[in-house]
Amino acid sequence: MATENYANKTLSDNRQASHNYFLLDRFEAGMVLSGTEVKAAKAGQVQLRDAYASIEDGEAFLFNAHISEYSHGNRENHAPVRARKLLLHRRELDKLKVETREKGLSLVPTRLYLKNGRIKCELALAKGKKFHDKREAERIRGDEAEARAAIRASKARNY
Repeated sequence: MATENYANKTLSDNRQASHNYFLLDRFEAGMVLSGTEVKAAKAGQVQLRDAYASIEDGEAFLFNAHISEYSHGNRENHAPVRARKLLLHRRELDKLKVETREKGLSLVPTRLYLKNGRIKCELALAKGKKFHDKREAERIRGDEAEARAAIRASKARNY
């Protein structure tokens, strides 16, 4: 029987996170999932757009992450949106608690991926961007695109 290699496959990205936040520090967290959640996640039926994480009573939880119901599941199928426990080391939990409570930073999931057959969630400490910050980032991105196009055009003329 052939086995699929799930070495470091990305299951879901939260691309809006880098648009809406300054991503400062990243952490890798394991997740407590049911069997049908794992199967649905491996099928790529995950959405992290409105998801966020929080530290409550010394434990980390992921909220608003949408993992669709497994298509071949039975009546014991999971709820698509529910709080899911995240697995972190105690010192990481303590650091994140201080950063989010005292410094007012947010804990945003940026990516859900497989690592050695286990589903991991990449969390980022984030500071919210203001409207002018978003506009500045868009201007810089446009300037870089123009520069790349000019370089490509000059290389094409030289041939």
